[in-house]
Amino acid sequence: MPDLMAPLQFAPFSSAVDASFWHMLSRQKLDVYKLSDEPHPVLGYYTMGEHPDMPARVCVNQAAFAPESAAASSSPSSSSAKAAAPTDLEAFFAQLASAQVASLPIPTQSFPALGTLFNANTADAFKEFDKKAMLEDMAKKMWGCITSGAAIKHPALLNRFLLLCFADLKKYHFYYWFAFPALYVGELESVAEPAPLFDTFSASQMASFQASHAELSRTHPDQAAFFLVSKVSDDKLQAHALADWAAAFPAEATDDITIGFADPCALAKNPGWPLRNLLLLLSHWKGYLNRNVRIICYREVSRGGELDLSQSIVLTVRLTPLSAPDLAEGPKVVGWEKNAKQKLGPRIVDLSSSMDPTRLAETAVDLNLKLMRWRLLPSLELEKISSTKCLLFGAGTLGCNVARALMGWGVRHITFVDNSRVSFSNPVRQTLFQFEDCLDGGKPKAAAAAAALKRIFPSMVSEGHNLSIPMPGHSVEGEEPIRTAKETVAKLEALIDEHDVIFLLMDTRESRWLPTLLAASRHKLVLNTALGFDTFVVMRHGIVPSPDHPATHKQLGCYFCNDVMAPSNSLKDRTLDQQCTVARPGMSFLAASLAVELLVSLLHHPLGASAPAASTTDRASHNTEQVSTELGLLPHQIRGFLSQFDNVLPIGHAFNRCTACSNTVVDAYRKEGFSFLQKAFNSPTFLEELTGLKKLHEETEAALADWDEDDIEPVDDNDM
Repeated sequence: MPDLMAPLQFAPFSSAVDASFWHMLSRQKLDVYKLSDEPHPVLGYYTMGEHPDMPARVCVNQAAFAPESAAASSSPSSSSAKAAAPTDLEAFFAQLASAQVASLPIPTQSFPALGTLFNANTADAFKEFDKKAMLEDMAKKMWGCITSGAAIKHPALLNRFLLLCFADLKKYHFYYWFAFPALYVGELESVAEPAPLFDTFSASQMASFQASHAELSRTHPDQAAFFLVSKVSDDKLQAHALADWAAAFPAEATDDITIGFADPCALAKNPGWPLRNLLLLLSHWKGYLNRNVRIICYREVSRGGELDLSQSIVLTVRLTPLSAPDLAEGPKVVGWEKNAKQKLGPRIVDLSSSMDPTRLAETAVDLNLKLMRWRLLPSLELEKISSTKCLLFGAGTLGCNVARALMGWGVRHITFVDNSRVSFSNPVRQTLFQFEDCLDGGKPKAAAAAAALKRIFPSMVSEGHNLSIPMPGHSVEGEEPIRTAKETVAKLEALIDEHDVIFLLMDTRESRWLPTLLAASRHKLVLNTALGFDTFVVMRHGIVPSPDHPATHKQLGCYFCNDVMAPSNSLKDRTLDQQCTVARPGMSFLAASLAVELLVSLLHHPLGASAPAASTTDRASHNTEQVSTELGLLPHQIRGFLSQFDNVLPIGHAFNRCTACSNTVVDAYRKEGFSFLQKAFNSPTFLEELTGLKKLHEETEAALADWDEDDIEPVDDNDM
């Protein structure tokens, strides 16, 4: 029958990559792989052929990166499965191949394809990968699975693929190249025309076979892709796992060997790619050379709720021996996929135009920060930073610059409190405002600043509250003013409760008093920043001890702890230049940056806001182990002198007569609430009397009155 002998041709696999795969690869690159170019396991799948016009496809989606958990969940030795993945991929794939297919993250009626991902760090590295060596190395591993018998126990080891990638996360371009290794089987010839399944077997035989294959899929789903078929009787066929050869063919009859596989191809005369590796396994395992083997290309498709087998075909193939070098060194291999131009080469997918611009912005922001963690600060806790909610009192020069620096660190939740409007002098110094914000009397600063953050980065959670903060020395009297003050205090209390960190960035000293007290009573971290003409101070308030913040060192002071007088109306009888903060333009950028960097450093200390402070002396002596983090020192105060380009780091401890954070004041506020605050607003001396500052003044004056100049001995010039 020489006219019937014809070379057997196989329909190669094509790749089908869902967009979700690239999104997940981006996350894996940023959070897991980082700069590693080591191989990683990925999981694909294929289904049986449905239509001749559809290619045989290996599909990958976002679930491709979950094979480790899938293998672990279906294996009693889950810990070994997880441990094997990074160091011994072949051991891991054997573990994964033995998993129940139903537990793998692939669609039902699908079959697993085990992939190895090589993710290049640069476009040049992607080009320079030795593709030939990669494919040959995979062929050796697959040949080892065949010669060791592992592929008989775990047939999924025959379905492998390579994926070489480069993810340009700045442009959201992905370069990739798949390989589906097919080992050389020797010359394969069809000794009969491919025939439809129902032309070879009777209806009763097919019904029995279909039922037995369904049972095999149910009891041993990992064996359903490659199987043996035995003839039980004239009207009954039985599907078996590969390892059940003795039960399927007890006599090993030469002309009665039938094997089958789940065929991803639907062509009438050609089988799919997986058959090549199955035939090599059979040839090596049973020595079926120069013999005829019948093959069922099983294509079971659900149509209208019923299983359609009309695309299934039967082949009869003669295997010829491999050469001695092939047997010694392992068979040759092919498999790199052709691109859209049907040439051997990579493909590219550009998702930038199809992606939500907001999502692109989020990825880009995350990329900048995660690059810092990859190379410089592996312990950088970006998730803790991004989840920190910041409340900014003041949306002026300092408020705008603090907000921009917080955004740069990935903070996503910023709230503004301010009561002024954008004026024409503001946009050149206050970086969140534009000329249009000044028109028609000016927009409220808090709302305008919040809107600007969302324009800059749409994923920001930001809002502005137009509130006038009640202040000591600014009397609150009359029904309407009292009602307004109560509502404002209640709103401020709620805002401080809702946020993690409070920034005090206002123009006046007394406007900082109420937020300081409210934050102290709630054990919240306060960062206070104030400007002079060419000086600035950045300081963190000490945390009042509590069960959640136990005292581990002497409590640090707040902004008011150095005062010996209560805050009062600082705007009364002041000229315009005295009412405004007149500072060198660069001051706010310096101070705002230092305040934000201090916050980020505190977030990395085990004690957080309660961390002890570093001083100038500590900095000079390098004795900083307890008062620093990976990001550097944790000062209490930073006092800067721009004219000298110098900073000092003083430490000031809590003052037991402080008008804002002392126990006396905090306890009185907790007990009396708004009525206590109203006394402070209306009486300039109330806080001094309450804390004992007034008595301290009287004692000091009495001591000075008793001082007698005659008690001082003159100094002889010769003694100097």
